[in-house]
Amino acid sequence: MNRTPAKSFEDLIVWQKAHQFVLSVYNYSDYFPQKEIYGLTSQFRRAAISIAANIAEGFKKKGRNDKARFLNIAQGSLEECRYYLVLAKDLGYGDNPVLLPQLEEVSKLLEKYTAAILDSGS
Repeated sequence: MNRTPAKSFEDLIVWQKAHQFVLSVYNYSDYFPQKEIYGLTSQFRRAAISIAANIAEGFKKKGRNDKARFLNIAQGSLEECRYYLVLAKDLGYGDNPVLLPQLEEVSKLLEKYTAAILDSGS
C-alpha cells in the first residue's frame, strides 16, 4: 500500500484518534463533581492530553529511538487514562461506553506506529 508521508502530526491517524479521545474525556469529565476539579478531572484531562501531545512531539524527532521514546510515553499516559476510567466508574461518576473502545483503538494504533518507526530506516 502506497501512502503519502505525513507532513505534520495532524496527518497521523493515531494522533487524530488520540485527539478525539481527548475531546471525549473533556466531555465526560465535565460531569464529574465540582470537588474533583483539581483532582480526578484535572489528572484525567492531563493524561489524555499527554497521549496526543507526545505523539505530536515525537513526530518531529529525528532518530527512531527518540521517536519511539515519545510514543512510549504516550502509551504510558494511555494506561494512566485506562485507570482513571476504572476509578471514575468505581466512584460512581458514570460509565462512558465510548471511551474504552476509543482508548483501545489508540493503543493498537500506537503499537503499530511504534513498530513501523522502529522497523523503518528513519
